[in-house]
Amino acid sequence: MGASRAWRDAVEAATPQRRPDSARRAAPGTIPDEATDAERRAANDARSSEDEAIITEVRDEATAAVSRGGSRRRDPAPFDLAGEVREQLSRAVGTARTERVEKRLAEAAEHFEAERFADAARILKKLVDEAPTVAAVHELYGLTLYRQEKWKPAARELEAFRLLSNSTDQHPVLADCYRGMRQWAQAGELWDELRAASPSAELVTEGRIVMAGSLADRDDLSGAIALLEQSFTFPKRPMPHHLRRAYVLADLYERSGDLPKARTMFGRIENVDPDFADVRRRVRALR
Repeated sequence: MGASRAWRDAVEAATPQRRPDSARRAAPGTIPDEATDAERRAANDARSSEDEAIITEVRDEATAAVSRGGSRRRDPAPFDLAGEVREQLSRAVGTARTERVEKRLAEAAEHFEAERFADAARILKKLVDEAPTVAAVHELYGLTLYRQEKWKPAARELEAFRLLSNSTDQHPVLADCYRGMRQWAQAGELWDELRAASPSAELVTEGRIVMAGSLADRDDLSGAIALLEQSFTFPKRPMPHHLRRAYVLADLYERSGDLPKARTMFGRIENVDPDFADVRRRVRALR
């Protein structure tokens, strides 16, 4: 199982050297047609119990990690590494150790930016134990684990970030982690929270793309397309998040067999940014 292939590829498309794979992924397993009603009910009950256990475990672990540091912080303001994070680190580890921990956090961030995720994870694994009340540490560790496709531990750290910061900033990534674990209900809840909060057009768009991917995973291509089409027109001067939404929508058109719409949408992206993702190849393939 991989999480939101379409979403991750589209987000990473801003980096020209990273060519995304197509957004195709096998649908989740289904109960055989020949199963009896009793067998189907038993299988569904077992799956529901397993899903609930996974969610409970992830959130309990996140809460425990935060609780080790004492009081929880609930401030929705964005974090600033030079100011607020330094203050949080000082409270968490003491003034004498703040400089060392801050340097380690900066080093982990450099590894992350350079896509040396294993190196970043080694540092951050220790830092979350040293500074369990610092939301930024959980956030970076969660993103690092996410890039390593470790959905469950990534969700644990991002849940801790969510608990500490009361922020929706990483809701799309957290929803994508749950999607990778086939926890569809949790992905849906995060999407509902995100659109209710409406933090920014870009962030809501990313959440919308993940939710559409979740629907597509369950073979609901029409639902996924409707969600991405909702109130969307290709702007004259598109921002990167507009291009990401259009790219995934075009891919879904192609998957659903609507090749004229796919060709048109991919063509619009190519006209604006011919180096966006693998759009040139996609356009050529549809000619």
